[in-house]
Amino acid sequence: MVEHRILGPDDGELYQPEQACGDRFLINGRDWGGRFALVEHRLPPKVLAAPVHKHTREDEFSFILEGSVGARFGGEEVVAGPGDLVFKPRDEWHTFWNAGDTPARLLEVISPGGLEELFRWLDRLGREPGQEELEQKIGPYGCEADMAATMELVAQHGLIF
Repeated sequence: MVEHRILGPDDGELYQPEQACGDRFLINGRDWGGRFALVEHRLPPKVLAAPVHKHTREDEFSFILEGSVGARFGGEEVVAGPGDLVFKPRDEWHTFWNAGDTPARLLEVISPGGLEELFRWLDRLGREPGQEELEQKIGPYGCEADMAATMELVAQHGLIF
């Protein structure tokens, strides 16, 4: 376990590729006995954060800090703004994106922690993985991705992915 500390607005491990979802890792699950993790997602305008996916082990909670964030759960879509909390329970197909024309930021609480390591791998990869490569990497995390639904969403909303 980590000792008490304060993280400033420029602290944490940051990956911010151009025209893609950036991540600032604030609390790593491995540092807190796997109980939870906290990641700040930074989304340029019209950027899709992740393919349509589901995970079987974690629940995610997204607290919107700024901007407009669209989210899809199964066939339902919502748009959330600053101060809204979006629940993304395990075993539910979902994704999210910047639904506006200005940058969006959100805090992602992941419980239990561990899934943030998959985000870190994607960030370090520096490119979109192929379908087979993605499936091989997400499988051990208990995740699945639906690329057909992802591309449909990209076309429907004019998103960058």
